[in-house]
Amino acid sequence: MLQNGFTRRGFAAVAAAGFTEFAFAQRANIAGPAPKDTVWLNANEFPEGHPPAVLQAVQRVVGETNRYHYREFDDFYKAVAASEKLDADQVFVGAGSTEPLHDVIEVFTSPTRPFITGWPSFEAMPELAALKGHAVVKVPLRADYTPDMKKLVAEAEKAGGGVIHICNPNNPTASVTNKQDLAWAVANLPANTILLVDEAYLHFCTSPDVESAMKYVREGKNVIVSRTFSKIYGMAGLRIGFVAGRPDLIAKVTPYRNNVISIVGVRAVLAAFDLGPKFIDERRERNARTRSETTAWLKSKNVKFIEPHANFMMVDVRRSVKDVAPLMLAKGVAVGRLFPAVENMMRVTVGSDAEMAKFRSVLAEVMAV
Repeated sequence: MLQNGFTRRGFAAVAAAGFTEFAFAQRANIAGPAPKDTVWLNANEFPEGHPPAVLQAVQRVVGETNRYHYREFDDFYKAVAASEKLDADQVFVGAGSTEPLHDVIEVFTSPTRPFITGWPSFEAMPELAALKGHAVVKVPLRADYTPDMKKLVAEAEKAGGGVIHICNPNNPTASVTNKQDLAWAVANLPANTILLVDEAYLHFCTSPDVESAMKYVREGKNVIVSRTFSKIYGMAGLRIGFVAGRPDLIAKVTPYRNNVISIVGVRAVLAAFDLGPKFIDERRERNARTRSETTAWLKSKNVKFIEPHANFMMVDVRRSVKDVAPLMLAKGVAVGRLFPAVENMMRVTVGSDAEMAKFRSVLAEVMAV
């Protein structure tokens, strides 16, 4: 029996169905050969490496990885919590944000308590809920690609509770839920309902109409917020993330922890914390500048796109992405996978200035614009 209550046979069934972190990584992977000079704009990664202080911390700890370092983790949890003005019993740290998000589904959804989400959005959670036989409700996004919070709340009311999920900014559309809609949803949550807000990309957002849901965690609401160090922190390969919520909610999720995070990731995150908020602010500004240059170019070419608020964007390529992506790859630009709900929209990560220059050149050829 595994720690979270699954049997090993049960875990094998999950893996066989394709729901593993590796399976989602494979969706981002590019099948077939790619030119040696390919730029990788397919996985929402941050294009810059670690700053020197973080790199030095990683290099120092590699020689210590013969130990588990269990005694360091309590202090690390406290540091993560303190970074959001929370207490340690309000956070649950796991491998990326994916592991703790999985565990939220385990605890707070069931065959009668649905997972309710705007659609399209990140596939991992509704796929897990469906695999377990739990109810899943997908509410189409509004015409501006934002979630309809009133309809999401109405579905929870009808079901007698459940989990309402939003990504803010949303993946794959890079659209946002404004703070007024978020506040309304929190104020009108039905009984037995958790609002789960995935903020993996919030650090990239510059809109004054958007704010973190973390304040509702501090206020003790039925809100759980997820964060990751994979994106703007540039630590995708280190797999560190967390969810934050009221202590009683986190206490229910914690027994489902399945693994121990890497001490390499722990030391990297602590070194990044030591750099202060300027580190994140500067990365946000660079990403926003490059993003704006790209969207200005798209406008000049009359290529439609969804207004982006993250480190990626959705570009209307006027035909199925499954037809366009191989053409882009053949010319050395890897782009995001097909999202069937928005088949003609191609998700493109915001890379470095040089990478985006190549993207523009190749897209112009492929689309003849």
